[in-house]
Amino acid sequence: MNIFLTCATGFLGGELLVNLAQRPGIDKIFCLVRSSSIDQATQRLQQVFDLHGDPFDREKIIPVLGDFFDKQLAASLQDNAELARTDIIIHCAANTSFSKIYDHMVDQVNIRGLEKLLIWARALLHLQTFVYVGTATICGKEIKNRVVHEDESPNLQAQHLVRYTYTKMQGELMLDKYLPRQQTLIVRPSIIMGDSRPVVPRSPVILWTVATINKLRLIPTTEYAILDMIPVDYAARAIVELLFVRRNYHTYHISAGAAGATSTFKLAQSLSPLFPDLPPFHFIRKPMINQVRLWSKNNLKPGSELYNYPLYLDYWQKVFPKTGSLRILLAGLTPYLEFIELGQSFDNMRLLKELPSIKQSPAAHDYIGSCVPYMEKINILEGAIDP
Repeated sequence: MNIFLTCATGFLGGELLVNLAQRPGIDKIFCLVRSSSIDQATQRLQQVFDLHGDPFDREKIIPVLGDFFDKQLAASLQDNAELARTDIIIHCAANTSFSKIYDHMVDQVNIRGLEKLLIWARALLHLQTFVYVGTATICGKEIKNRVVHEDESPNLQAQHLVRYTYTKMQGELMLDKYLPRQQTLIVRPSIIMGDSRPVVPRSPVILWTVATINKLRLIPTTEYAILDMIPVDYAARAIVELLFVRRNYHTYHISAGAAGATSTFKLAQSLSPLFPDLPPFHFIRKPMINQVRLWSKNNLKPGSELYNYPLYLDYWQKVFPKTGSLRILLAGLTPYLEFIELGQSFDNMRLLKELPSIKQSPAAHDYIGSCVPYMEKINILEGAIDP
């Protein structure tokens, strides 16, 4: 069996690659890598395995040079004779930026890039399954404070907080245009944060959000809203196991569900004893974010509600001596705060019923402690500038 994997050097893709490499019955794993040479691509794949000391088999892990911005990507994949025997494609590459300034790039990768891959996939004679790694958050912003089921998406009437979730919805719709449904599998992870094992996660993406909230301590968001978070090792294991079983459905949430969801309050409870020198966590109304911005510009009117929290204002003056840094952090954090306010969890009973080996995901507030050593190394200002 031969597998073609996109984003093999990424957060989830790296975990999928290592997991697949350890599985018997897989002959080759072809990895699409954006690189200037095969040697450089091989080195990047080597680093994926070196991170946690996993063995790297150069005979089994084969780099394929390619770029989703390349108009000729489909043709170059089709011209590669080695890829003709591909049985499974796992597409987890995506531009996940929430920043509006990257909307064009998000479209190019998540929609146009997918289309190029599907054009090639359609011509494969031995293709068994095209796995599309989407996101549970395509359900839209109208759904609030409840459990979301797989069949509620994709919904063309859904309104999206960011371009990313819109493009992932469109990606699901595009599958049916190019491949018969029996050849496709859609997996929708919820929010992937960190790793439940005491290892270095491959990416700080959502950990950046937690690190920023941990630094701020006075948080303009709802404290008890549900947050459906899973660790990357759980997501990768579930996806790979799901790929190799008899499935009764076309689409699956890979999520914590109502039983394993967390909240900002629960995360704060877990983090507080680990950072005893910082002020206690306190949550304020989300609209007060505008007061924080004004305060950072020295333009907040006397008597404003934010002045009721002098402990935090004094603390911010110490940790953010350049007040512009606080505004940059808030700009990067705002889309994530909007997702927190939705209070969505994603039903995971399909997955748990069909895969008894995949138990309930650990709750984020239970495993966040294993992520703290890495979280402390995150440059939160840099993450806000380049999300």
